[in-house]
Amino acid sequence: MTRRLTERRLVLASHNAGKLREIAALLEPFGIDVTSAGELDLEEPEETEDSFAGNARLKAHFAAKAAGLVALSDDSGIEVDALDGAPGVYTADWAETESGRDFMQAMTRTWREVQESGAAEPHTARFVCTLCLAWPDGHDEVFRGEAPGQLVWPPRGTQGFGYDPMFLPDGQDRTFGEMPYADKEPLSHRADAFRKLVSACFD
Repeated sequence: MTRRLTERRLVLASHNAGKLREIAALLEPFGIDVTSAGELDLEEPEETEDSFAGNARLKAHFAAKAAGLVALSDDSGIEVDALDGAPGVYTADWAETESGRDFMQAMTRTWREVQESGAAEPHTARFVCTLCLAWPDGHDEVFRGEAPGQLVWPPRGTQGFGYDPMFLPDGQDRTFGEMPYADKEPLSHRADAFRKLVSACFD
């Protein structure tokens, strides 16, 4: 049976300030106060799992036990069908350089590998977000959200981040990189996962 969230405070298992602002805004209507693992000086566990759910669970349980609070984590990335679901959980790794993350590098590699695969167009893909809500007693609830679409080249737009400029969501004529946040957010994988979380766990 799904456990409802009765606590009014939780910790976001992330050190990302932008993600904290986004999640805090989503939870504000429910009267839930959100703090981050970074604000509590919690360590970040190494993401050693090979699935979005595995990494989300790992991060949420680590933060819940360390903080003694209910913890919310997410693990997200892009799956490309022509690449058998890659880069998937390694989405951020494909962008890593010695001087930080370079998503133009990651998008270029992705498009090159798709071309080398010989797959016919359209090059279907999906953004995936898995949310995990974990309690200090070890219980958790996991929700997967998706935003289906296809890859385009060259990248279009300067809004958003990551792979947004090369991702055209189904039914749209603008990439995520061409959409202002207010237009993109309802179509996003995180919004899809969050709707499922709210439906299952919130009063």
